[in-house]
Amino acid sequence: MILMRMATHLYALLTWTTDARLPHITPQVATFLGRFLPAEAHRHGARVLALGIVRDHVHMVLGLPPLIDIPRLVQGLKGASARIANRDGVAHRPLRWASGYDLRSLGRHQLQSAITYVRNQRDRHGEGALLSHGAH
Repeated sequence: MILMRMATHLYALLTWTTDARLPHITPQVATFLGRFLPAEAHRHGARVLALGIVRDHVHMVLGLPPLIDIPRLVQGLKGASARIANRDGVAHRPLRWASGYDLRSLGRHQLQSAITYVRNQRDRHGEGALLSHGAH
């Protein structure tokens, strides 16, 4: 029996908010998150295809490996980012995330629309949009 290996393409839009949706993400925190989140996603085998950060929430379009522990990935993205930001004094006030997150699977045909949506956060949030780009 010959097994053929098919390419697996899994994509998701991940969103989470600050605690009580307070505008605690400053430009300094956004810069830190812009560096930290892609590196942490990579550590879990995921790729950040787009990243949008506004004062009270984060959007990420992710390319996911065929096998992934989503709760562990999100724990790394949210938990480790807050822990390190607070430990290193990145924020003037503690960075705290609300519990929970929204994860939506994306089909290949929805991928470009989701990337455009995340990259265009300035259009939706004006000056509240602190960082929007496609990542590695």
